[in-house]
Amino acid sequence: MGDTDMLLAGDGDLGQIQAVFLDRDGVLIADTGYIGDPARVRILDGVPEAIRLLNTCEIKTLVVTNQSGVARGYFSEKDIVRVHKTIQSQLADAGAMIDAFYYCPHHPDATVVEYRKDCCCRKPNTGMFLQAAREWQIDLASTYVIGDKMTDVLAGQRVGAHTILISSAHDPCDVSTFGRCPDLVVQGLLPAIRWILQK
Repeated sequence: MGDTDMLLAGDGDLGQIQAVFLDRDGVLIADTGYIGDPARVRILDGVPEAIRLLNTCEIKTLVVTNQSGVARGYFSEKDIVRVHKTIQSQLADAGAMIDAFYYCPHHPDATVVEYRKDCCCRKPNTGMFLQAAREWQIDLASTYVIGDKMTDVLAGQRVGAHTILISSAHDPCDVSTFGRCPDLVVQGLLPAIRWILQK
């Protein structure tokens, strides 16, 4: 049996998992800082396989990402769309697909005035998750949020989702700042997805 067959044969009820929310930089692609050029996209190891597992299990796969590079004047919203099209194209070549991308271009200290706001969508705020829940008719309590920063974890906790932190350093969580630790700390998206499906 392949990995997908093994996971589908488990005891868990996959129908209860409606969606997995993924941060972008540091989770899907290498985080090289303010990526507005599609040529800088590098899909991380294990990501295509992880996304294929979610696709096979018919679990919505949604990207939620803060992109303050727009607010800082480093690139435009059109550049973000181009980067996301490149990610989607590279995943498609590996037989995987993201269902939707959501991004926040704002920052409260933006140099570009039109993007200077303390918005509801910038994580750890929950606007992108609430928008996705409306558009996809998702019960957020039946979702997972996976990110490489505790702001991702906090956003997930605020909407009642299960949370996973991707980290190469298994440092203790700062509970005094973030409330409570994620459900899992792991080194990469693929082991995170396998853990979810095997539950």
